[in-house]
Amino acid sequence: MKFSVGYQICESDFFIKEIIKNQPSIDEVYFSWGDFANGRNMQTVQSYFTPWEAQQRQIEDLTDLNKSGIKFNLLFNGCCYGKDSLSRSFFNKVGETIDYIMTGFNLSSVTTTSPIIAKFVKDNFSDVKTRASVNMEIGTVQGMDYLAGYFDGYYMKREYNRDFERISLLKRWCDDNGKTLHILANSGCLNNCSAHIFHDNLVAHETEIAAMDNCYSFTGICHEYLKNSEKRVSLVRDTSFIRPEDVKLYEPYFDTMKLATRVSDRPIQILKSYIQGRHSGNILEILEPNHAGRIYPYVIDNGRLKNDYLYCDKNCSLCGKCEENYHNALINLEDLY
Repeated sequence: MKFSVGYQICESDFFIKEIIKNQPSIDEVYFSWGDFANGRNMQTVQSYFTPWEAQQRQIEDLTDLNKSGIKFNLLFNGCCYGKDSLSRSFFNKVGETIDYIMTGFNLSSVTTTSPIIAKFVKDNFSDVKTRASVNMEIGTVQGMDYLAGYFDGYYMKREYNRDFERISLLKRWCDDNGKTLHILANSGCLNNCSAHIFHDNLVAHETEIAAMDNCYSFTGICHEYLKNSEKRVSLVRDTSFIRPEDVKLYEPYFDTMKLATRVSDRPIQILKSYIQGRHSGNILEILEPNHAGRIYPYVIDNGRLKNDYLYCDKNCSLCGKCEENYHNALINLEDLY
């Protein structure tokens, strides 16, 4: 299995060097650019760089990655572009950005939440493949078929990561229709989150929101939900993460796995764990979002987790396997001292 790795601007060059060192296991690096809304925080907003320094650092990092032969995937995966969604000036900017990156780097694909951006790319950049973002939550053959004229590939809805019957169905349709199927491996989001769309829209408008006199802050419903210890079984039962040890089970269906490393404070650990196919310690630490701090001093020991949840009928009301699995893997660090 090869991996698609999310780029982040770091204070040091350790992460870039680690990616280059593991180049044989890495298919591509994906990244956002400039001030485009995307599915995570603004790439150029950093506490240790000015926006101009951050952009220059990104160019230098991508240049080094490009020299190593790694392909690139450009993100336009914000869930809302507001008044710019269809504007001529916006698409001029999109086109200029793609043209600039293609000129300097090995840009092979664009991932977007917008069918119109996908159409624009297909109309103007025939060598660049288009992918439907995981934020579009596509998990059916119909959902892929509706957009077959716009996208060359699809990130599967994360809630189906452990449903091999569904994966087989989607993979078969993609193969029959000349499309590619993609998967996000280490999401820490809770499945079927009722506030997910709201949260994604906030992220897309974070720059505008930060400039306002706000009376509330919002960091996700999951943070509040997981304060209740009785709800924390959801970290195993109601999530979609794939353990590094289970990556091999997905090789018949996917050529690459996407790793969420763009905002993690442990990107190197995530990369090493999945390339090596094992992780020792708290599974939450290699997920994004990372909920480790939410349940401290408890940890979920990856070595004690079983992969039973990969082979069940998903009828949680009549089954206690995930709850048993969760409690078996739960360790109170204070009990160790």
